[in-house]
Formats: sequence, structure tokens, C-alpha cells
Amino acid sequence: MSVKEDLFYTKEHEWIKVEDETGTIGITDYAQEELGDIVFVELPEEGEEVSKGDPIGTIEAVKTVSDIYSPVSGEVIEINNSLEDEAEKINEDPFGEGWIVKLKLNDKSEVDELLSAQEYTDLIE
Repeated sequence: MSVKEDLFYTKEHEWIKVEDETGTIGITDYAQEELGDIVFVELPEEGEEVSKGDPIGTIEAVKTVSDIYSPVSGEVIEINNSLEDEAEKINEDPFGEGWIVKLKLNDKSEVDELLSAQEYTDLIE
């Protein structure tokens, strides 16, 4: 199971990569392993405003349905449309092609409240 050093994490197993004012969000390798085979992803609408901790979508796996929570506040500026037909990308490449949504950050300081790679590793061990 991998944890990427250059990302920030939530206790709900989302990750965010921050580049300038944009945050790319997905679920962690641990989360996709726990969920099992992902068959469907419900994504938010572009232009939607979300607050930190808000549900921004759901992931449906063979055995369960799980909410995706936004690690920060912002505006949805892009969704990964390829997941509509290929939800399994989240299982295959959760930190790459399996990204879920991109936000324009409202308050970059919210990132400071998230878990570091080491803190997240400690949480899941």
C-alpha cells in the first residue's frame, strides 16, 4: 500500500495535491483497497462551491457505497469525466488517473490542518 510524500491527507482517506491555488483530490490507495472493486462514481458539478468536510460525491464498490469528503473549501473547476465509464481507474491508479476532482482553493491555509504523509501512514498502520 502506498502513501505519497508530496500529498496531504484526511482521516476519511482522501488526498489532495496542491499546486498554486488548485487542489487535486482523490481517495488513497488504502481506501480503494478497503472498498474493493469500484463500479461507479458520482461526481459534483463544475462550478459548485464546497466547504471543507462537505460530501462532494460517492464511490460505489461491489460491497459498499462511501462518501467522498472535500479536504478543503473551494470551487469545483474540473471533474474527472473518464471515471463515469472507467470507475476502476480509482482501483488501478488512485494517485494518478484515478483523481476525482479539482478545486480552486478558497483558503490555502486549510491545507495546514490536514495530515502529512507520515501522520497518515501512522493512522492506517
